[in-house]
Amino acid sequence: MKNTARVSHKEGRIVNVSSEGHRFAYSEGVRFDKINDESSFNTIYAYGQSKLANILHANELARRLKEEGVKITANSLHPGAIATNLLRHHGFLDGLVNLVGKYVLKNAAQGAATTCYVALHPQVKGVTGEYFSDSNIAKPTAQAKDADLAKKLWDFSLSLTDPK
Repeated sequence: MKNTARVSHKEGRIVNVSSEGHRFAYSEGVRFDKINDESSFNTIYAYGQSKLANILHANELARRLKEEGVKITANSLHPGAIATNLLRHHGFLDGLVNLVGKYVLKNAAQGAATTCYVALHPQVKGVTGEYFSDSNIAKPTAQAKDADLAKKLWDFSLSLTDPK
């Protein structure tokens, strides 16, 4: 992407799909010391942690790309509450969503709107390190804006993927 952005003189855009679910992460945000701890695993908090990680990754990537002077933006977004099978393992909730979801949740096209907006719209040109919802910049949690946490997650991810 970096080479393509340089050669084409066109802005590249990286979009991380997150969720308002990032607001329900574990209290420490990311449990680096308990990343695979089954004894304290909680489905809601783990989902929140993963969505928080999506935002933190986009923010750290945006910072790094900007520092390099590369014409690539990185943002994250909440697509909205969409009728999906996300709650398929939560019997009662899944049934409730299936029953009333078609009346209150977004359909697939509506759910894709913010992703398309952030990826393609001219108004987002040059905007980086932001969190969007309903095609607008939105305010994530303080943890999601924590630059130190973002850097720690970046370094932790590298340590997990380093082949050494």
